[in-house]
Amino acid sequence: MSKNLIEVKNLKKYFNTPNGALHAVDDISFFIKKGETLGLVGESGCGKSTTGRLLIRLLEATSGEIIYDGKDISKLSKREMNALRKEIQIVFQDPYASLNPRLTVSEIIAEPLIVNKIFKRDKISLNKRVEELMDLVGLAPRLANSYPHELDGGRRQRIGIARALALNPKFIVQDEPVSALDVSIQAQILNLMADLQEQLDLTYLFISHDLSVVKHVSDRIAVMYLGKIVELTDYNSIFKNALHPYSQALLSAIPHASLDEKSERILLVGDVPSPINPPIGCRFASRCPHATKKCLEVEPILKEISKNHFVACHFAGEV
Repeated sequence: MSKNLIEVKNLKKYFNTPNGALHAVDDISFFIKKGETLGLVGESGCGKSTTGRLLIRLLEATSGEIIYDGKDISKLSKREMNALRKEIQIVFQDPYASLNPRLTVSEIIAEPLIVNKIFKRDKISLNKRVEELMDLVGLAPRLANSYPHELDGGRRQRIGIARALALNPKFIVQDEPVSALDVSIQAQILNLMADLQEQLDLTYLFISHDLSVVKHVSDRIAVMYLGKIVELTDYNSIFKNALHPYSQALLSAIPHASLDEKSERILLVGDVPSPINPPIGCRFASRCPHATKKCLEVEPILKEISKNHFVACHFAGEV
């Protein structure tokens, strides 16, 4: 069995607001094995992107542990964390907003190498490394002096990926990296990331709201709802035997490739509860067609229902 590169234990992130504490990420635990991809899915506002930013400390956690390669990075000093940042990177959702519009393609890719003084004053080696990275992600050499606004979304995202790879990281957070791209370009970027993972032995946290995308890139999938992980298992189990009502509703919304394939669409009624002072019991209870009094009063814990299949539901496997 592969060694766990990331272990998250009881991670919480609350934001203070005039109306109370906003529970963006509320007591979640999971692990990511070295060399695998964990898909993190859920609707907008459930805490997916916040979780990704907490893992690489772009945001500071309210409490909990983030164990990276055996070390709790949530307790590292700024200097210690800066040294570790070479190993953990992020690819952002919007490939235009995340790139400096005043820099050329080669300057954007070279920036992390310059900031970390990898080549110091050796400009020839620096330029050679930039050329290697451009070739690695499929960017033509002629684009080196282009600016982000001159390129399409797919090429912009390739720049973001090249920048993330510049320092030879071990772990990359993919924060909805294809959601802003056309469908045809999405496939190219997903294939590129899969090839790079195999070639460079990378570990991914792949964040998305689209289960059909996550299916093609993930070894395991965690389903998140209102700051909580409600189901966690391998991708085969989630698609063949989803046990949480919310996971079932997400799956029912995936369109089928064939018109002959038909399945009943699960329509959720009611509103998502506020993440500010969330309900006491199950957070999905107000929208769940199977909710009982117990669901409203007692919060379900994430427990192993079958081998490596974790569900937070009082009636998992029964509904």
